[in-house]
Amino acid sequence: MSNKQIADQFFEAAEIISKFNTPENFSKIEKAGQLMVESISKNGKIISCGNGGSMSDAMHFAEELTGRYRDDRPSIAALSISDPTHITCVGNDYGFDYIFSRYIEGVGSEGDVLLAISTSGKDGGEIASLCDIEIRAPHSNYADRAQEIHIKVIHSLIGYIENNS
Repeated sequence: MSNKQIADQFFEAAEIISKFNTPENFSKIEKAGQLMVESISKNGKIISCGNGGSMSDAMHFAEELTGRYRDDRPSIAALSISDPTHITCVGNDYGFDYIFSRYIEGVGSEGDVLLAISTSGKDGGEIASLCDIEIRAPHSNYADRAQEIHIKVIHSLIGYIENNS
């Protein structure tokens, strides 16, 4: 990869971030943060999920909440739908279209918050209708650009939660 190709990666990432940076998206992030802080104050938990690299992001979100992001604080109840036994069991018994919805039916309770951070160009699937709020990355030709938005949203939410809990 040449110097120009490397630079192009950063310019493309900046362009996608620029497209995402809208008052509407910032409001969605704030609303998601408010819902999560409210849930936490009522002893609820944060449930995150994703496919492929987005599952890694969901796991990262949960571990930053249960562990530490920037400051020492009490653990925040969070988990990601990433247990391989659950995923393969439900995938085998009901189909992989149900791995997230079945988990929520079995684990979710009143006061929990489900956030979907999705990719533009798709409708969010069944999870979009089940979640409390959906934040969608702008369209890009490559998944890594969406994942860069996702991780920034996740870190913004964790910061919001830490500053408002």
